[in-house]
Amino acid sequence: MAERDFSPTPSTLLDLREERQVVQDGYHFLDEKRLSLAARIMEELQAQRQALAEWEEAREAAAAALAAAVGRHGLEDLGVQPPREPAGKLEVAGSGFLGVLLQRTAVRYRPGEGAPALDPSAEADACADAFARLTEAAARRATHEANLARLLDEYRVTARRARALEDVVLPELDRDVAWIGTAIEEQEQEEAVRARLHAPD
Repeated sequence: MAERDFSPTPSTLLDLREERQVVQDGYHFLDEKRLSLAARIMEELQAQRQALAEWEEAREAAAAALAAAVGRHGLEDLGVQPPREPAGKLEVAGSGFLGVLLQRTAVRYRPGEGAPALDPSAEADACADAFARLTEAAARRATHEANLARLLDEYRVTARRARALEDVVLPELDRDVAWIGTAIEEQEQEEAVRARLHAPD
């Protein structure tokens, strides 16, 4: 039997039972938090998949628009087209969920007019617009992926703490409570035997 650093007394038994109840309540809280985080992860994963599909669609459209612009101007001529002035708005709002910061992104990016081109074309304009939409999709995708990463980190920490309480702390407290209970019973039996032996006939 492992050595104990406390005396097997009724007050110690009561303290340990109270401590076990506190730990049990903590475990239930962590277990519920773990389930809530898992549900939120599934929601965020669905949103991330949608954002990824939108980004992939925007990427393909941007690649097609770039190919059309290169076909119209050639790579060198397209490379010297005047850039448009960046114009747009990136709004990031955050909210807490069980201690995890979750962000929402609203992006409205439309490149403004730049210097006049020597050889303007609809293909070059379409290419600029397509890459603006790709920028928007990339920002939304990045937001969902960052949310997922934070949620997964918090889930791992919570699950590790819950397992520690369930697999280590609670069993140790149960053993201690059982040991003290047994020790107290043995003491009471010894006292009863002594009382009988010393009782007057």
